[in-house]
Amino acid sequence: MTTSPNTPDSAPRVDVRGPRFVAWVTTGVLVLVLVSAAFSVLAAEILIGLQAVVFAIGALGGPAKHPYGRIYAAFVAPRLGPPTETEPVPPLRFAQLLGFVFAALSLLGFALGSSIVGAVFAGFALFAAFLNAAFGICLGCQIYPLVARFRRTEPAPAPN
Repeated sequence: MTTSPNTPDSAPRVDVRGPRFVAWVTTGVLVLVLVSAAFSVLAAEILIGLQAVVFAIGALGGPAKHPYGRIYAAFVAPRLGPPTETEPVPPLRFAQLLGFVFAALSLLGFALGSSIVGAVFAGFALFAAFLNAAFGICLGCQIYPLVARFRRTEPAPAPN
């Protein structure tokens, strides 16, 4: 996914089709996690662990560094026309952070022997990924403005 440069009044932006592609791949991986959990908890642990790493890379590095985003940029985007719509990067990074939290909790559940907990948190991540992939509704992006409001700090008062 290519990002456009920063302008003074806006965050970097990406083609909306990139995050949708990422969400489709993530949906597929999470379906595999849930299906494999029925047969092999170890396989589910490995898959959700790998997905957690992918989420972490997306949260820390943004869309340009995201493994699935790099696949999109290299193989899919060149076959498409220029983007007609873009979206800001910070909410996408926050959504990846939420995905990481769900994947980490899922991994913890599987690793501690509670495949129900592992499956539930993988299911939460799957729901969010599918919602974005199929309908373009990014739950993390919807929550981001609320969280961003709480993160802002007030300037310190001037010393007297």
